[in-house]
Formats: sequence, C-alpha cells, structure tokens
Amino acid sequence: MEQTLVFIHGAGDSALAWTEQVAFFGARARAIDLPGHGQRPDTLPEEVSVLDYAQAVWEIIQQELQLEQPVVIGHSLGGLIALQMGLEYGPALGGLGLIGTGARMRVLPALLEAARTDPEQALRTLKQYSRSTQHAQALPVRPEQEPARLPPGILYRDLRACNTFDVMDQLHLLTIPTLVLCGANERNAPVKYSQYLHAQIAQATLTIVPEAGHYVQREKPAEVNRALADWLEKIHPLDAL
Repeated sequence: MEQTLVFIHGAGDSALAWTEQVAFFGARARAIDLPGHGQRPDTLPEEVSVLDYAQAVWEIIQQELQLEQPVVIGHSLGGLIALQMGLEYGPALGGLGLIGTGARMRVLPALLEAARTDPEQALRTLKQYSRSTQHAQALPVRPEQEPARLPPGILYRDLRACNTFDVMDQLHLLTIPTLVLCGANERNAPVKYSQYLHAQIAQATLTIVPEAGHYVQREKPAEVNRALADWLEKIHPLDAL
C-alpha cells in the first residue's frame, strides 16, 4: 500500500510552504493548513499547546482525510506537532519527517513580544530570518511576499506553543521510522537540534542539506524531495517513485 504523506507547516505559515513537495509527490501528498491558518477556520482557543495542535491534525487525518498509516512530515512548529503525534499515535503512523525542528524550540523573547504587539512586523522578521541569505533572491516565491492570511493572535499563539514545548526526555519512546532533515545554515533550529533528534530516536535517519536555511524545503526543493523519496523507499520499498 502506498503511504500518503501529510505535510504540516510552521508558525505563521500555511500549506503553501509545501508547494514544491506537493508537486513532486502528486496524489499521495496532502498539505494541510493548521486551524486559523491559510484556508482553514480556527477551531482552537486563544492559548494552545503543541499537543492541542497535534490532536487537531489527528482529527483532520481521521475524519477529513480518512487516512491509515500516513507519514506525517512537519516543518518547524509542524515538526514539533509531528513529534507529538509520534508520541501520541505512533503505531497508527507510517513514519515521521522532522524538518528544521527540534525536541525543544525556545523563541527569542523579543520576537515573542513582537508577535503579541506587532504581528505583521514579527512575521516579516521571522520569514526573513528563516531563509539562507545565499538564496534570498532565488526562491520562486519569497516567503515574505506571501499574504499572511493570519487572524489576530495566531502568530503569537504559534510561537508561544513552540516556546513551551519540550520532549527531550521522551524521544527514546519513538519507535517508528523518522527522517530528520535540516539546512546546513539553519538559524531558527540549529543543526545541533537535528543531530540531537538523530541521536535520541532509535529509527532516525539524518540529512543535512548544504547551503540552505530554515526554509530548506523552499530553498532546496529538489534535494529535500529526493531525500524524502529515498527515505520512503527504504522504509516502504513498494513506495518508490
């Protein structure tokens, strides 16, 4: 059975973050908007945890997409959500993809405060900081040029959820195949975060993409797509493209 891939975006982002991956994997890919992001109405309270987001995504997978054994792939906050889903629903998942993320992701206090008081500027700052300067002009659509489509309070909610997340002492409980991937020039979730995930998760594979930053899947889509495809072939041999 070919595994369906469910892509989860990061803080202040939307399913558009995965445009290149959806194009590459075609019908087997599902990029979803988190509640309150992109095209999805908000169904969550003002204060949420990563666990709340994980439960919301699981509900989307179960009730809306009706998938069995999906491979859940998350970027940044989406990676935290994927990690939490692995801990909560591991046997029901076909694998995890953790991109530009960590077991704990503290947010700079100044950015967190800006997200509360001036979210538009905070979002621009976050998006600019998230790309490698080597590819600032090379992206097909630069993240800061995409419409935010964020209701008031959503970015602050996202970053606050990131800031309170910590599963460093639970990673040994993950028992499903996991791809850990990041850009070599990552600043939001430094390479050491991915190296720690790789060292602590039993069935983890680590890929570091040269000359890419936090938005590795946008900056180096061909490399990310190939890494995902190669990993999927290893864990689900019949799924080779």
